[in-house]
Amino acid sequence: MPEGDALHRAARRLQALVGQRVAVEAVHPRARSLGIAERIDGRLLEGAEARGKNLLLRFEGGFVLRSHLRMSGSWRVVPAGENVAGAPWLVLRGGEHQAVLRGGAVLELTDRATRRLGPDILDDPPDLDAMEGRLRAVDQRRELGESLLDQRLVAGIGNVWRAEALWRTELSPWLPLGATSDDELRATLTEASRLMRSALDGRRVDRVVYRRAGRPCPRCGGTIRSRGQGDDNRIAYWCAGCQRGEGEVAR
Repeated sequence: MPEGDALHRAARRLQALVGQRVAVEAVHPRARSLGIAERIDGRLLEGAEARGKNLLLRFEGGFVLRSHLRMSGSWRVVPAGENVAGAPWLVLRGGEHQAVLRGGAVLELTDRATRRLGPDILDDPPDLDAMEGRLRAVDQRRELGESLLDQRLVAGIGNVWRAEALWRTELSPWLPLGATSDDELRATLTEASRLMRSALDGRRVDRVVYRRAGRPCPRCGGTIRSRGQGDDNRIAYWCAGCQRGEGEVAR
């Protein structure tokens, strides 16, 4: 699933169309049935921003287009004259560029869903106090790894950066929130923000544990493990040798 940094990159690319009146076409039958393209076609695109894992396009007249890419969607910005093959969900055409949305089953003309989101991990600077407050306000028996993916608590963190941040702070995803200190919680949020900001800015970030189950941990030599976590069964990756956890599942 595209994570917060991917959406922020898309928002940056879409700045090429901001300030222009865009022609909007819904090519995919499901997208066409929503009737969205007709309502924003020819309107001025006033802004493009990411909020968590959502992309918000603001048009004149108070229209806000929200897209969520789910597991495999993507936004691309290509030259205006480039042929757009297949059946993308949406095409926005400006003077010199066009933006193409493929995949991503969530497309709507409201930002209502984003009002329930927690603070964005990629805010500059991130509001660590607010994030920590939300994490402390929920049931402290909840597992740390699952909580970091709860977009109502912290927006933007996905599976990759959850795994990498927790490895770097030596905390297991299975550790209950109540078993973490405030300093540990803040260090994890800080690390997630740092890693994602580095990726957003194009700097290389080595993935140490994500999708490396069965390989040796580069820090302690223990075996990297994987297991589904939470109601959505998102795969957690961790080293049971050097990431502090509680209970048998952490081992």
